[in-house]
Amino acid sequence: MPFEPLGNSRCRVSRIRCSLKVEEKTMKECNSCGKCCTKYGNGGLSVTDEEIEFWDVFRPKIADYVRDGKIWMNPKTGEQLEVCPWLKKVPNEEKYLCDIYFDRPDDCKYYPVTVEEMIRDECEMIELKDLDNPVKAQETLDKIMVDSRPSYS
Repeated sequence: MPFEPLGNSRCRVSRIRCSLKVEEKTMKECNSCGKCCTKYGNGGLSVTDEEIEFWDVFRPKIADYVRDGKIWMNPKTGEQLEVCPWLKKVPNEEKYLCDIYFDRPDDCKYYPVTVEEMIRDECEMIELKDLDNPVKAQETLDKIMVDSRPSYS
């Protein structure tokens, strides 16, 4: 599938170009910066019925945070949590870990799906060279994510 930028992608690309190192590197592995986890909190994720069933049976503590098919709801109040309850900041580092990594929702497993999405979310995996050839960058991303999701390209 060819890369087609979203509306203001040029502005985002310029901002990312300015914030990246001048060196030309290719896409890197996830550094656990937590941007995706914090960006998609507060109701920004979906979950399948199968995932909910799995949690009900095998991971009831996760299931406690599900209400009416929505995830990361406060078990006591039923209110939507602003941040994923399983995201934990590593002390004294700008790094985050997921307490339910192996049982996290597919939305989390599959992220990032596209280079366009990475640009929009200012993902730290992307490098300057990737912005010059988004088709090749998408192929690289698909290789990095091979154990998590189907290929997008």
